[in-house]
Amino acid sequence: MEIKVIVGDITKIEAGAIIVNSFEVMEHLDGAIATIDETLDGAISQLISQGEIKGKLNEITIIHSLGKLPAARVVVAGLGKQQALSQDKVRGVVAETCRFLRQKGIDSIATVAQGAGISGISPESAVKAVTEGALLGVYSFRRHITKEAEYGEIKELTIVEPDVNKLPYLEQAYYEGRVLAEATNLARDMVNEPANHMTPSNMAEIAASLAERYSLELSVVEQEQMAELGMGGLLGVSQGSQQPPKFIVLHYKGSESTKLDVALVGKGVTFDSGGISIKPSEGMEEMKGDMAGGAAVMAAISAIAQLKPKINVAAIVPATENLPSGNAIKPGDILTAMNGKTIEIISTDAEGRLILADALSYNKKLDAKHIIDVATLTGACRVALGDVCTGAFGNNQELINKVIAAGAEAGEPIWQMPMYEEYKEQNKSDVADVKNVGGRLAGAITAAQFLAEFVGDTPWVHLDIAGTSESKKERAYLVKGATGVPVRTLVNLVLSLAKG
Repeated sequence: MEIKVIVGDITKIEAGAIIVNSFEVMEHLDGAIATIDETLDGAISQLISQGEIKGKLNEITIIHSLGKLPAARVVVAGLGKQQALSQDKVRGVVAETCRFLRQKGIDSIATVAQGAGISGISPESAVKAVTEGALLGVYSFRRHITKEAEYGEIKELTIVEPDVNKLPYLEQAYYEGRVLAEATNLARDMVNEPANHMTPSNMAEIAASLAERYSLELSVVEQEQMAELGMGGLLGVSQGSQQPPKFIVLHYKGSESTKLDVALVGKGVTFDSGGISIKPSEGMEEMKGDMAGGAAVMAAISAIAQLKPKINVAAIVPATENLPSGNAIKPGDILTAMNGKTIEIISTDAEGRLILADALSYNKKLDAKHIIDVATLTGACRVALGDVCTGAFGNNQELINKVIAAGAEAGEPIWQMPMYEEYKEQNKSDVADVKNVGGRLAGAITAAQFLAEFVGDTPWVHLDIAGTSESKKERAYLVKGATGVPVRTLVNLVLSLAKG
């Protein structure tokens, strides 16, 4: 979809449809919608008085202009209660409207900067939200479908601004929104791919293409070097697979300092059968998405490289399959992580924390000021928070607050979970330093406490996206399948840290 910001009058734009907004309990029409209503001989105000247009959030009403406007149709999109409007609601409304118009076969749309000037939403924020909503909302994954799509694609979206002086700022806002949305869709593509098309080697190839395209530094640690580094967790999990593991590190250098400011660590289990502790067959196909954390950090650093903040960032992805075989690790085995700590294996299905143990330990080589890890780590977090909230765990309240704020800005809700010392008791082992499962109670917390063993004193936040990495249905700008959470949160966080 081509998106552009122009200076003009939306009533004079030629398009398949133009979009204006209504609110609940509108006492009178003003601005563009009033002009359009007058041109349409009061059609909009009449529909409002008849109760057909109520202005409720995501309400969509289509009116044919019948030659009275250059645009063939006028779409009135409801933004809900004016005082409750947010940037995220604008994203959602735009996404819903674009999907609706795509189903109608409309391939060119023009819109106002929806929500601008309402509830503290700046014109720049409105343009950014419109851009993100459109690109995220019409995303589809059809790479392996040979049948032609039922609907065509929207080819053009024009955001119309009447004030010429605002154009440079709005074009920058559009650019930022596009970068964020496209990075999120990259993560969605990676997660939606079947495991035979998204192996650890495929992830490394994508990392290489991102490095070349965005001038990132790339290193891929292979099995032999993993053994030299003592990455017993990653090597142990990979034993059951014929696919070689890859330890992927992408570096973005935006600062002259040699210090690494942020390490973004993402779990990259490209397929998780559970290993010897095999999962039930029902729903196992979803386990192709167990690398969503790795996809998120790779996509995030690609966006960061385009936005060019003055900060140094690394994306670290331990990538492997977790399969059962005669070589696979077994319950009762003991592995040694890169930092020297020994781990008793209680369940081979708690493999994500094993590979993250090495990735978090690797930070001692990088010495990052902050660590954020992202993982589809526990079903327990999904039970606790469902598919709405990501769980946040950490050792530094200031950093946790910044991550939550970055998520709120992105419309990706994050809820802080407790990390009391008492939970560590559940991870104690009789035969090793720690065991990889702490029992059924508080499973998401004990998993986070396990990860904390490999972080040291570095300010750290763990994001458990087991519930939020995938959506079962369309909802605002989320579509069925991979969500791309938390790519935009990570980018927002890095941008805020860069500003100091």
